[in-house]
Order: sequence, then C-alpha cells, then structure tokens
Amino acid sequence: MSAAPVTLCLWYEGDALDAATFYAQTFPDSAVIAVHGAPSDYPDGREGSVLTVDFTVLGLPCMGLNGGPAFKHSEAFSFQVATDTQEETDRYWNAIVGNGGQESACGWCKDKWGLSWQITPRALTDGMADPDPAVRKRVFEAMMTMGKIDIAAIEAARKG
Repeated sequence: MSAAPVTLCLWYEGDALDAATFYAQTFPDSAVIAVHGAPSDYPDGREGSVLTVDFTVLGLPCMGLNGGPAFKHSEAFSFQVATDTQEETDRYWNAIVGNGGQESACGWCKDKWGLSWQITPRALTDGMADPDPAVRKRVFEAMMTMGKIDIAAIEAARKG
C-alpha cells in the first residue's frame, strides 16, 4: 500500500485486524491487504503480535495501527458512505450498529471500535443541494428528526 499517495492511519487497541476484517466483509471494494507483525516488543505489544494491518474501505487505502489506548477515535473524523437505496442504507447501518456499534443522529453511527460513520443516502445529499431554499429547509428539518436516514421521508420532505 505504500504506492498510494495518501493512506488513512487508524489507531486501535490491539484489534486492528478484527476491524479491518469487519470492514472488508461489510463494504464492497474493501479488503484486508496485509498483516504486519511487530519486529520486537513495544509498549502495547509483543514481538510478532499484529502491529499494522493494510486494508481498503470502499477502495480507500487505510492502515490500522495497534497503538494501544493512548488515542481514541472521535466524531471529528468519520467515513461518509453514500447509498442509493433504503436496502443499502439499512444494510450498512445495521451491520455497524448490530456489531457492537451505536446509533446516533442524522445518519451517523459509531462502530464498536469507536470510529464514526455517516450512512448518507444520495437522496439526502441531493435534497440538501436543491436550488430551492424551501426544499433544503424541509429536507434538513426531516433529517434532524432521524437516526438512520429514511429515504422515503426525505423524498416526501423534498416534494413538500
């Protein structure tokens, strides 16, 4: 993965491989590429334990680092996943939340490792970009009442 001009480095507490495997099983164009063991003992691991995992999420190159508990994921960084259908929206949302994650508001959820995800139907982003300010307001106000985004409700708000 060193050929990529930018790779996201995500910090985990010893379970980077579990996270990468989950992402690879959940999202298309995602895979675990390589697993690298520590060449010697380090503060949060032993020689030979998994130190880094190279993987992709929806084609985006990532590296999971088993760096220990010093740094946590926060909502200041998230993956935004565009979806086309309610079925696709439900599948991603339910996979993340159903695997030890937690629901939040406005299409946001958090996986069990604390990483934030925005499961965002294109109907929502299209509605928020509508040239009519009244449409944008209705779509925004509808979204503000939701956890997981309901595409039919967003489309109804867009139509007025």
